[in-house]
Amino acid sequence: MTPTQTRASSITDINQQAASLCSAGQFAEAWLLVKPVLEPRADVSEDARADALNIAGACSYAMGKLSDAETYWRQCLRAKPGYAEVYSSLGMLLKSLGQLSAAKAVYRQLVALRPDQADAHNNLGIVLYGMGYRDEAEAAYHQAVAIRPDYAQAHYNRAIVLHELRRLQEAEASYRKALIGLPEHAEAHNNLGNVLMELGRVAEADAAYRQALTIKPQYPEALNNLGGVLKAAYRLAEAELACRLALAIRPDYAEAHLNLGAVLADLKRLPEAEMAYRDAISHRPDYAEAHYNLGLALFNMERLPEAEAAYREAIRCRPDIVHAHNNLGCVLRLLDRLPEAIEAFAQALALRPDLAETHYNVGTALAQLRRLPEAEAAYLRALALRPDYGDARFGLAVMVLGMGRFEEGWRLYECRYDQPGFVHHKTRAMLSCPQWQGGTLAGKSLLVWQEDGLGDMVQFSRYFALLKAQGATHIAFACVPALHRLMASVDGVDAVLDHDTAMVRVAASTYDCWTSLLSAPLHLRTTVETIPRAVRLTVEPSLGEKWQPMLKTMPPGRRIGLVWKGNAKHHNDANRSIPTLATLAPLWSVPGLSFVSLQKGQGEDEAQNPPAGQPLLELGSAVNDFADSAAIIEQLDLVICVDTSTAHLAASLGKPCWVMLPEKDIDWRWMHERSDSPWYPHTLRLFRRATGEGWSVSVERVRQACMERFSADHAAEICSARK
Repeated sequence: MTPTQTRASSITDINQQAASLCSAGQFAEAWLLVKPVLEPRADVSEDARADALNIAGACSYAMGKLSDAETYWRQCLRAKPGYAEVYSSLGMLLKSLGQLSAAKAVYRQLVALRPDQADAHNNLGIVLYGMGYRDEAEAAYHQAVAIRPDYAQAHYNRAIVLHELRRLQEAEASYRKALIGLPEHAEAHNNLGNVLMELGRVAEADAAYRQALTIKPQYPEALNNLGGVLKAAYRLAEAELACRLALAIRPDYAEAHLNLGAVLADLKRLPEAEMAYRDAISHRPDYAEAHYNLGLALFNMERLPEAEAAYREAIRCRPDIVHAHNNLGCVLRLLDRLPEAIEAFAQALALRPDLAETHYNVGTALAQLRRLPEAEAAYLRALALRPDYGDARFGLAVMVLGMGRFEEGWRLYECRYDQPGFVHHKTRAMLSCPQWQGGTLAGKSLLVWQEDGLGDMVQFSRYFALLKAQGATHIAFACVPALHRLMASVDGVDAVLDHDTAMVRVAASTYDCWTSLLSAPLHLRTTVETIPRAVRLTVEPSLGEKWQPMLKTMPPGRRIGLVWKGNAKHHNDANRSIPTLATLAPLWSVPGLSFVSLQKGQGEDEAQNPPAGQPLLELGSAVNDFADSAAIIEQLDLVICVDTSTAHLAASLGKPCWVMLPEKDIDWRWMHERSDSPWYPHTLRLFRRATGEGWSVSVERVRQACMERFSADHAAEICSARK
C-alpha cells in the first residue's frame, strides 16, 4: 500500500469519526477533528475535503455560528458542485436567515441535481411562497406530491397556497390528503374549515373546527373561526361564547374582538358591539375592518358624525374597501352633505363600477338635489346591473310619478309587491284569492285591502266608484277602524270591514279577487290629464251637530284648523313635521282668525297647553276617528297643515287646504315645482320650502297669504259692526 493511499484512508476515518460525533451532538469536538483538513492540501482529495467542509458547516450551524456555516458549505460546493445534501443544508440556512432570493437559487440548483427529490421541491415551494410567488410555489408543491403522493406536509403547504389563489375545491382536496398522513394536525383541520366556510358548506366547516379543538383545545384561531360558523348558522349565543373563549386564551386577539362585535351586532346589542370593535382597534390601530364595522354599529345607533369618522378611518387604513366609501356616502347624505356624499359614491364606483347599490345611492342623492335626469340615469344603471333591484325600481317609480310620467310610474310602482321588506309583499302572501291584474270585474266580488297610509286611502277613495263601474257586483273595503265610519258612505263601497274579518272571508272564498287602491290607477290607466275627481266626502248632520257647541265658543271670525305634525312612524316624519307649535306663532297676528287644533297623536299635548299668546281651541284629543275630524273640518273656513292625512281629508270635503311641504324627500304625489295639485285642483295650495329654508320661512309665507285672503273680510266685519 502506498503512502498516499494510507493518508486518504486516514482522512476518510477522520470524517467518519467527526460525523459520529455530530450525530452524538458533540459538535465542538467534531469541528476540531476536521479542522486540519479544511484548507486545500495536496494530500487530501477534493471529495474528502468536501466531506470535511460539510461536517464543519453542520457543526458551525449547530453551534450557532451561522456565518461560518454558510462559508464552509459554499466552500464545499466549490470543491464538489454536485454535493446535493449540502445544497439542502445551505438552502435551509439561507431560508432561516431570511435570505430568500439566495435560498431560491440554491434550491433551484438542488432540484436540477435531484429532480426526483420531493423534499427539494417542497423546500423550494416554501421559499417561493415566502417571496410572494404563489403560482410558482404551488407548482413546486405540486411537483413534490407528484413525486411522493403521501407527502403530507407538501399537501398541507400546497393547500395553503391554493386557498390564497382562490382555487377552493383544490385546496380542500389538498388539506384532506394532508390529513391522511397528519390526522392530528390541528392547523390543517382549522384551515380546512376555513375553505369549507368559503365554499358555503357551513356544517362541514363546523365539524372541521371542532376536530381542530378536540386535538388542541386551547386553540384561539379555531375557537374564533367556530364562532364565525355559529354566527353564520345564527346560533348567536354559542357564537358569542366561542369568541369569548378565544379572547380568554388570547386577550389581544383583534380578529376575535371583531367577530365578537359582529355577533353582538346581530344580537342587537349595539353598545356592546361598539366596545368590541373599539377593543379590536386598541390592539390593532390600523385594523380597517374593525373601523368599518364600528361605522356600521354607529350608523345603526344613529350616531352619524361618529360613523363618518369611523368610515373615514377605515378608508385611511385601506383605501380599497369599496363599501366603506359607499357607506360614508350614505352617512353624508343623511347629514345633508349631498355633494360630499356624491363624491364618496364616486370613489366607491371608481373601485367597483358594477356596484348596483352605489348607483342607486347616487340616484337617491341626485333626486334630493332635484337633479332629476341624472338621478333617473343612476337608477337605470343600478337596474341594468341588477334587474331585480327592488329599491332602485321603487326609487325610480316614485321619481317618475313625481315628474308626472304616470304611465311608466304606476307600472314601476307595482314592484312594492316583490320586496320582502315592504308590507305589500306580506299582503300578497296572506291573501289566498287572486290579485286583480286589470281584467274584467263584471259579476265579480272585489276585496280592496288597505296596506298604505290613512291619507292614501282618502286620496285614492275616488277609485271606488270607478271600480264599481267596471262591473263589480260587490266591493268590500278592509281598513283600520279609524276609517270605517267615513268610508261607509263612499260611492262604490258596499261593505267596510276590519282586516281580521276580511281575512276570515278570504279564507271562506267570499271574494273573487283583491286589490289595493294604489294599484287602481295602473289598471285604469290614469294619467295626469285623466286623474279622477276627488271623492266628495259627506258628514252625517248629527255628527256635525255634536261639534257645533264647542266651535261656537270661538270668537267671531274665520275658523282655521291646524295640524303641525304627522304620524311619528312615517319614514319622513323628521322632515315633514314642524318641530313645535310655537313655530306657528306668526299666524296669531293675522286679525280676524281663530284657530282649532286638529292635532292627533304626537303634538297633541302642545295644543292642550299652548304657549302664552297663542289662543287655540284644542279638539284633536276628543276626536275618535276620521268621521269626527271630517265633522269639525266641515265647519271650518280653512285648514293649514303639514303633509299628512288631514290634507286629503280637508280637500276631499271641498274645504280650502294649505299644505306646508318639507324641504326634502317631498312625497311624489305633490310633484315638482307646483303650488297646486292636480289631485285637488280647486281646494289645495302648496307652500314649498326652498333649499336651506327653515319652517319659519314657510310659516311667514302662510301668514302673508292669510293676510291677503282674510284682511279685507276682517275690515268689512269691523265696518259692519260700527254701523
